Amino acid sequence: MGTIVSLNGVLTAPEDARISVFDRGFLCGDSVYEVIRTYEGVPFELDAHLARLESSAHRIGMRLPVPLATFAAEVAQTHAASGNPDSYVRIVSTRGSGTLGLDPRLAEDPVRMVIAMPLNPPGPEAYRDGVAIALVSVRRNLRDAIDPAAKTGNYLNSVMALAEAKTRGAYEAVMLDHRDYVTEGASSNVFCVMGETILTPPLDVGILEGITRSVVFKVCRQAGLRVLELPLTAQALEAADEVFITSSIREIVPVVKVDDSKVGAGVPGPVYARIRQLFDAYVAEYSAARK
Repeated sequence: MGTIVSLNGVLTAPEDARISVFDRGFLCGDSVYEVIRTYEGVPFELDAHLARLESSAHRIGMRLPVPLATFAAEVAQTHAASGNPDSYVRIVSTRGSGTLGLDPRLAEDPVRMVIAMPLNPPGPEAYRDGVAIALVSVRRNLRDAIDPAAKTGNYLNSVMALAEAKTRGAYEAVMLDHRDYVTEGASSNVFCVMGETILTPPLDVGILEGITRSVVFKVCRQAGLRVLELPLTAQALEAADEVFITSSIREIVPVVKVDDSKVGAGVPGPVYARIRQLFDAYVAEYSAARK
């Protein structure tokens, strides 16, 4: 078990995986990426992740160097070579290297890589007891600047947000936009529960369309639970009966504290527990069908 890298389709040890110091992914964050979790060796929602990789590349005017089917094959190959029961898998595709400068036309020889490393999800206490989030001062970048709908290597906005949250003792940062609406976490989508209704910010507020977010929508609607996309304020999160965050690696994590305010009773709530059951059942069915 361990970490293995596929660099342009060639499996290599991490210490031997090298890219040019002139690669624009390294110099400018000029790259797109995806993070995937496997379950019993099956990459979860792989097609959705690859479609989003392609969408991200399109949004920044980048052509992927190989077809999506090649990425899919390399994900399977890299995970298998790692020997991990389950892996954290990261796909990266850069625009390439070239003469120093911002002009993307200077880029040649795009680099693609797949990294598989041992899965290290949050400990059971995060799901049992819940976590704290901080509404940070760092604002989500505007859609007409660097669109959060593109999952790119230019991730400093989220890095700075999470750094602030950690200094405040929080598990995750949540950013507001320039209008004071809730957007998303540094690496998660945000949901809240008010009465019988599950709420989450709409995509047009400027967020990434999370894969786990989409699965939560699917399983909730199949179960007859009411889920709405609505603009949310910080005050709405603080007044909610329940709050939870979603991401590919962490799945669904209950939030029991927003800044200094206790969420609901201060413990993970019944709606979260129900969604968790639905999600786990969906994952089990998905994985069993693809073994």
